[in-house]
Formats: sequence, C-alpha cells, structure tokens
Amino acid sequence: MKKHSFINRAFHLYYDGFRQMTLGKTLWTVILIKLAIIFLVLKLFFFPDYIKTHSKKGSESEFVSEQVLHRVP
Repeated sequence: MKKHSFINRAFHLYYDGFRQMTLGKTLWTVILIKLAIIFLVLKLFFFPDYIKTHSKKGSESEFVSEQVLHRVP
C-alpha cells in the first residue's frame, strides 16, 4: 500500500468534504461575497490614495521620505 503525504491527505479531506456539501457551498459563497464587498467598500471610502493626492507626479518617494523624517521625534 502506498503511503500518502500529510498534505495530500489533508487536500483530499477538504476536497471530499466540500464536494459533498449542499448548504455549506451556499453559505461559503455568501461569506466570500460579503467579504469582497466589505473590503472593496473599505478600500474605496476609508483608505483613499493619500500619497497620490498630496504629492506631485513623479516625486512620490520624496514625499514619503519627507513625511517619515518629519515625524521622527
């Protein structure tokens, strides 16, 4: 009998489990869609591109180094 590696056995365990799911597939789909929406909304509204809006084009690295050096106590 051929001995399978741990990774191979773990993969087949999850593969067989997800293949036999009925309600679980729908729940995982809903979870993944909600996560995608949450992260897209967070990215768009709460994390604007600060460097792009406050620095000149082509001098972004200078802007970042200037900001870092001025914040050092």
